[in-house]
Amino acid sequence: MASDSDPAQKSAASTGLKCWVLFEWARNPYVLIITIYIYATYFTRDIVGDPVRGQALWAAIQGYAGLGVAVLAPFLGAIADAGGRRKPWVAVFAALLAFSTAALWFGKPGGQGIGFAGIAAAVAISNIAYDGSLVFHSAMLPWLAPERQIGRWSGLGYALGNVAGILLLVIVLAFFYLPAHPLFGLDRASHETERISGPLCALWFCAFAWPFFVWTPDRPPVRISAAQAVRQGLASVAQTVTRVRQYRNVGVFLLARMIYNDGLNVMLSFGGIYAAGVFHWGAIESAVYGILLSVFAALGGWLGGRLADRIGTKHALQLSLGVMIVAALLSLGFAPDRLFFVISYPAGTAVAALPLFRTAPELFYIATVMLIAVCLVATYANSRAMLARIAPQSRMTEFFGLYALSGEASAFIAPLAVSLATGLSGSQQWGMAAILVFLVLGLAGLSFVQEADAG
Repeated sequence: MASDSDPAQKSAASTGLKCWVLFEWARNPYVLIITIYIYATYFTRDIVGDPVRGQALWAAIQGYAGLGVAVLAPFLGAIADAGGRRKPWVAVFAALLAFSTAALWFGKPGGQGIGFAGIAAAVAISNIAYDGSLVFHSAMLPWLAPERQIGRWSGLGYALGNVAGILLLVIVLAFFYLPAHPLFGLDRASHETERISGPLCALWFCAFAWPFFVWTPDRPPVRISAAQAVRQGLASVAQTVTRVRQYRNVGVFLLARMIYNDGLNVMLSFGGIYAAGVFHWGAIESAVYGILLSVFAALGGWLGGRLADRIGTKHALQLSLGVMIVAALLSLGFAPDRLFFVISYPAGTAVAALPLFRTAPELFYIATVMLIAVCLVATYANSRAMLARIAPQSRMTEFFGLYALSGEASAFIAPLAVSLATGLSGSQQWGMAAILVFLVLGLAGLSFVQEADAG
């Protein structure tokens, strides 16, 4: 880290932090383009052909990928802590992410191309690679940034990642969806305008990720063999689990975060699918909706980080979760024929002379979900900052591995709860209401966490 007495070192540290943030600009659009607004809706609408069944299958793919991350992340993190360096691990997962995302171009309806199994494998590998890179990349932040600025840099990374996602959504809309003749002569009938999202994300990632590998400093390597690093890493995980009482505060936070993060992930992953299904939106509406929400999500990353540095990370987390719970409940009250749960509305009646989203339920829903977007990204950013503040420095990557585990170990529970609630109620809206249980329980768990350094 930079020393105040050495301007050259301070400049190098600042450049390294900026390139650390730039990596999120490169990587994070994957979430918006692939898992929410473009490829996910293409998968449910065109590959599967049934939004309800498509949502269930997409959830299954996400669940199996989450299981892979849950198994691997803590051990990989501990091995990296033993070996010292984190960037080589980031590079491995970055390469996997680029190749698997590009392969989504070959996913076609009707079992053509790489077929359903190939699509599922590519998406699962992409998710594992994304989360794997997140573990090691996030673990570098406490080593790069001053402690008092961790929240700010974490929030900036999420904010810029969303801005990048907005730019890619605009590119998809302006060059592939809206023109009569899409760029590169892509064929709409064979869904090339949706399938291009995979290679586009991969190209964007490669174009902007490389400065991180060139200019962001890494911890010095520990002079032990790879086999020794593996043995020490595995032993370290076992020791951390058996001595968890020593890190009770971190453990309580990871448990609370596991609960509310399960709800956040479902809300994020199925937000585009849910809105498209309820309001019967097509590809253009989904893309514009994604752009609107991503603007506010970027604002959430920026505001969340600054709020955490001002009032404390724990209080910022409690505030964003609390507001999101209220807004998420309210959002379920809008449908094409309904306002605020109980007010009837003549379906299809326009209230605004807009090219899209002309009805009152659509406009109220989007306004409510904009607030959710702000709070959701603020919660993600401050969750990472919270762990960076309270976890022991000597085990930082291992704890970020456990952080990934806490985010993925129960990843199948929230989708299963949504599926069960949907089946019992016969309503997509009330099926999604199951998410609120996870958010409320996670918020309650945060009250037992102390915002203090674990040492």
